[in-house]
Amino acid sequence: MDQRMLQKRINVASGKETADCVIKNGKIIDVFNGNIFEGDIALVDGFFAGIGTYTGKTEIDAEGKYVSPSFIDGHVHIESSMVRPSEFAKALLVHGVTCVIADPHEIANVAGSTGIQYMLEQSEQLPFDFYFMLPSCVPATSFEHAGATLNSSDLLPFYQHPRVLGLAEVMNYPAVESCDADMLQKLTDANSLHKKIDGHAAGLTNQQLNVYGSAHITTDHESTTAKEAQARLRNGMYLMLREGTVAKDLINLLPAINQNNIHRCLFVTDDRHLDDIHHEGSIDYNVRLAIAHGIEPINAIKMASIHTAQCFGLANQGAIAPGYKADFLLLNDLSSISIDSVYKSGELVCAQGELIHFPEVQPLGIEDTLKNTVHFHELQATDFAISFANNLANIIEIIPNSLITKHLVEKVNVDDTGVFQYSSDIDHLTLAVIERHHHTRNIGLGIVKGLGLKSGAIATTVAHDSHNLIIAGTNNKDMAVAARTIKEMQGGLVVIQHGKVLASLSLPIAGLMSTSPYQQVITKLAEIDQALTKLNASQQFNPFLTLAFLALPVIPEIKLTDQGLFLTSSFSHIPIEAVPST
Repeated sequence: MDQRMLQKRINVASGKETADCVIKNGKIIDVFNGNIFEGDIALVDGFFAGIGTYTGKTEIDAEGKYVSPSFIDGHVHIESSMVRPSEFAKALLVHGVTCVIADPHEIANVAGSTGIQYMLEQSEQLPFDFYFMLPSCVPATSFEHAGATLNSSDLLPFYQHPRVLGLAEVMNYPAVESCDADMLQKLTDANSLHKKIDGHAAGLTNQQLNVYGSAHITTDHESTTAKEAQARLRNGMYLMLREGTVAKDLINLLPAINQNNIHRCLFVTDDRHLDDIHHEGSIDYNVRLAIAHGIEPINAIKMASIHTAQCFGLANQGAIAPGYKADFLLLNDLSSISIDSVYKSGELVCAQGELIHFPEVQPLGIEDTLKNTVHFHELQATDFAISFANNLANIIEIIPNSLITKHLVEKVNVDDTGVFQYSSDIDHLTLAVIERHHHTRNIGLGIVKGLGLKSGAIATTVAHDSHNLIIAGTNNKDMAVAARTIKEMQGGLVVIQHGKVLASLSLPIAGLMSTSPYQQVITKLAEIDQALTKLNASQQFNPFLTLAFLALPVIPEIKLTDQGLFLTSSFSHIPIEAVPST
């Protein structure tokens, strides 16, 4: 801000100059005192200049509506929406979200520094604030093959970007505890530059949390119980209450919150499907859910705005106060958080759920380099056969609406030659992860329980975090068709039955994102949901997002990588065939 702009703001605040815009007759939510008051709100150059008695070149009659700061998502992976940043912003603005702190580690795991640069460039000059944390663990572990490796030297130049706030979720705890040289350098770089560091403390003990605290890792979004939440708050961490499409932890964490610690609590979505954003919302959904389960409305709004801003050092965001960005909502009420209109930098961008203003964004040339990233050998049905000497298997059991899985040892059905056979009675399906970055020909095979398919196969290149191709199926022929279809599309989602494609969504950008408008993607997702009903997939959870996380080896208890079954308790691979107990 130059001296002229500062002088103008001061003059408007003092009443010497007329404001650009004044909001009158609104009930202002005070996130600092936790109450509601009234007054004219003066805006100038996209910022709040003062609250009191003002006149403006234009005036907005709030008609008694509540004036709330807009919402901020404290941790999200844009790629999980399967649309480019500009389309993601459009989808979120109608839900009152004007700012996100994003971790681009999905695209970074496919394309490394090129992927990060793409996300930064595609999020420029929009009526939306995109901030980024740099991916700390690419690949997430050494027990799988990702498309890229990012060392500390690769990340360091990005810290010069004004919208890069720090180091994203540190999920490789063993690397921190063992003082791995490159991990130490990543942590040292972030700390020396006074950047934030996000945690990923799934399954960590109190002593292990001490290790994270000693490394100045200050947030965590992986708490699933109130006890875990209290431990993180006790250790001085910010508690991120997550409510995504798969991981729905918010309600379980609310008992840990009280008036003494609520200022350290904020909302995140982490991974949220575009159709869920469209139908339910984003952070606005978290706010409504918290209110419905006993959190005072103003406290919920604080957790969605000023708490997040303070956590990440966004000094001029998250409040209706002089000197803050004029990012605000007009709310019809404080119980349902019904959004009448959304303003970004003082400009009306959404009204009654419709986008009013958004510039057209032309894709940049870098996008073309990210459109040919799915590479693997021709697969046949026999590639998915699992042979047993006995019929006892290590199995991945799904926990609905959770990233955590259970490790089971169960008998499976096999044919006369000892090859695994699908069983609808006990819901055992073949699971496969195919390396798609380097032509390694790696295929990790396993058995999953709880997905609920009664026929066919589903497949996707959205498979956290390395984003190899993951397929689940009732028969090997449909799994082979699914693989071929994905390769032809260069990434995406597909539903196969009896050798035919029932529905698909092409994701040609790194195998993660569509080139289509978000409304078209929502339509395609609806077609996929309809196709899943023909396979009798479970209705308790989103099958594709659940499938995507079955490949993430840093989440307990058992997962599948392109190198085989992976047990997080031992941080090692285990065979499919289990040893009978003696």
